[in-house]
Amino acid sequence: MRPDWDSYFMKIAFLVATRSTCIRRKVGAVIVKEKRILSTGYNGAPSGLLHCLDIGCLRDKLNIPSGERQELCRGLHAEQNAIIQGAMYGVSLMGSTIYVTNQPCITCAKMLIQAGIVKIVYQGDYPDKLALEMLEEAGVEIIKFIPDDKEV
Repeated sequence: MRPDWDSYFMKIAFLVATRSTCIRRKVGAVIVKEKRILSTGYNGAPSGLLHCLDIGCLRDKLNIPSGERQELCRGLHAEQNAIIQGAMYGVSLMGSTIYVTNQPCITCAKMLIQAGIVKIVYQGDYPDKLALEMLEEAGVEIIKFIPDDKEV
């Protein structure tokens, strides 16, 4: 059976997440406009730097809980990498949709708002209520994707 568009792009986001070098959470993001992929991103260290898979997780070493003190991390979030990829190649993200395997954090929420993303489709939860509040205030459509029983 042919998947609907949300299922299709969410599956691609999960595939993108397999490139993640984060020890704690594998996240993938796909930015789409008019049913065309504009950019993708996964969480991991900036290009040219050692990955957490290789040297360990700074957040684990400092006992930092998920959802707190995001600045104390070697990695960029999937959403950040997808936005940066668009910028590197001169692709406007204005009016686009992002499919992401987990709910964005507050830092990513602010970047998505500023980049002109108008819709977020996510599957997994993340402990950041303020992010959802700011996205709602900005008028960004937020959809929690619930796969049907046939999907992974």
